[in-house]
Amino acid sequence: MRPSRYNTIILSLALLFTVSACTKLDVPPMNVVQDDDIFGSSNGIASYMARLYGQLPIQDFRYTPRRGFNEFWIIDPFPTITGEALSANQSSAETEAVYYWGNAYALIRDINYFIKTLPTYMEASRFSQEDVDHWLGEAYFMRAVTYFELAKRYGGVPIVDEVLNFPEQPIEQLQVPRSSEEATYNHIATDFDLAWELLPESNQTGRANKYAAAGFKSRAMLFAGSIAKYNEITLFDNENSRLCGIPAERAADFFKQAHDAAKLLEGHYSLYKNGWQADDKEAQYQNYVDLFFDEESPENIFVKQYGYPESVHGYDVYNIPYQFQVAGYSSSVNPTLDFVELFDGLPKTSDGRIEVYDAAGKYELYDNQMDFFADAEPRLRATVIFPGDQLKNETVEIWRGIYTGDVAGGIDRLQPVGARTTYENSSAASRLVTSAVPQQEPHELPDGTLMNPAGRSGRFFNFAAPALTGFSVRKWLNPDMPPALVVENRSDQTWIELRYAEVLLNRAEAAYELAEAGEGGADYLGDAYECIRQIQERAGADILPSPAALTSIDIIRKERRKELSFENKIWWDLKRWRIMDDEQNGRTYRALMPFYAENAEKWFFDDRFEERNAIFTFDTRWYYQQIDPGEITKSPNLVQNPGY
Repeated sequence: MRPSRYNTIILSLALLFTVSACTKLDVPPMNVVQDDDIFGSSNGIASYMARLYGQLPIQDFRYTPRRGFNEFWIIDPFPTITGEALSANQSSAETEAVYYWGNAYALIRDINYFIKTLPTYMEASRFSQEDVDHWLGEAYFMRAVTYFELAKRYGGVPIVDEVLNFPEQPIEQLQVPRSSEEATYNHIATDFDLAWELLPESNQTGRANKYAAAGFKSRAMLFAGSIAKYNEITLFDNENSRLCGIPAERAADFFKQAHDAAKLLEGHYSLYKNGWQADDKEAQYQNYVDLFFDEESPENIFVKQYGYPESVHGYDVYNIPYQFQVAGYSSSVNPTLDFVELFDGLPKTSDGRIEVYDAAGKYELYDNQMDFFADAEPRLRATVIFPGDQLKNETVEIWRGIYTGDVAGGIDRLQPVGARTTYENSSAASRLVTSAVPQQEPHELPDGTLMNPAGRSGRFFNFAAPALTGFSVRKWLNPDMPPALVVENRSDQTWIELRYAEVLLNRAEAAYELAEAGEGGADYLGDAYECIRQIQERAGADILPSPAALTSIDIIRKERRKELSFENKIWWDLKRWRIMDDEQNGRTYRALMPFYAENAEKWFFDDRFEERNAIFTFDTRWYYQQIDPGEITKSPNLVQNPGY
């Protein structure tokens, strides 16, 4: 089912009209949808449900922190403010620029109305108890998801679980104060538990079943446990209710709820391994690409479907490498070298940074660009387009320039370590041929052949968007979409909001936290290890040899950052771990620039700061976001978050 294909139902409409004395005022207006129309049939219920699902706050292909939900022009998505990637449109740290508060409570009101009204129609509409339970379970699921989206932004929020009516109720009853952050997460857990009890084991694609409820609960409770353990920001109201922050003694309880909820999915979902083969990097790479496009994947728990032409997005057009563009857009998401270095199988120094030099301090030379990445874990290759790799049966051309200098005795560093100047303004400029823009004049190599100074997909020194970091994103790009169709509002691949890999990672993290806290009752360390082992094996990564090797929560966090990259999850992880301000404290992210050495007929790579020198500094106020001041004006009982 694709919820966005249903027409919006008008729930209420205030009509002003003049009537004569003979008008029958008890006859419903013909142009207003009545409760009987909605709750009187299963078709009416389906329409109402479709509208609710369509408004569910899913941060998918049509979400951006600058514009919010259900937007089309997505050229500055979440990964460009987390350090996963850079964009030419993004040059500093940011938080969400839109307020979700009002839209969330509008959705919660519609859900509450459904929960209140549906049971009153059960007998008249001849609905079975099974159907009513099913629909109510979906409503509780959606209410929990919506409250979680509020809580992870604002902390404690007003809990409204009944329909509020104005002017029937006095204004004082409508000005509901914020509950504590702890109480808010307790309410979320209760709603997910109700959904688990009422929902069936299976449902239509795009609608929740009981395992979706359990999976989302694991996500929410992990967030709550992290706040209890790592948050240091507090805010109390006049009633001494803690609106920001959760008592540290609740951490273990929330982690256990997250762990137990995640375990409920065991045996019902599994990691996608349809094309996976042991010791075959090519098969593992292709398997990881395919998992995002196989509609029958056993990994998919909750998805949002699209279908051209009724429901579309523009992910491909905004992210396709420049050489494929036909509609004026490309390369909005360029993975950073900092992100790439998280992965196994790359040449690295002892401190984990990429190694581009030999023992003598000269650049390592490679016959082909892809030789540098020959041993990289397949998951990385399926996530990031490397210079010289294939896409749509073409070689993706990414290089920064041609080195024309002497190569006898090796090639010295183009710039000192840590330099921030562009190559054109450096002492190496006389030995380089580069290009400012995609319209290039070919350079003649010593053998007489012609070569563009920069690749067709960048990097150009005066046109920053393409291959800004030396990489382009691959995850989610439709490999079978003909380049001619890569235009705005034409993509329709499914968004996977919750997959089993995340559930395993939730379970591993919660289990490790419980083990570290000394909680008994289970082999939590062993359980965390097994979850991580499964993730690493499917990824083609280096596998931890035993539970004893799982010595730090950072191992699990690193695995999560690799596995869930470019899925709009990492921003929230960095916030709940309370490490975003450490990661972005005057930080400039790094790039890997390929060069062709014409006199050696080989390639080398230069590790450097990204040339725009964009500086990212996270504002600690953003751990809790600002409540819309307009909402506080309407409801003086609301207390604003710290620092705003």
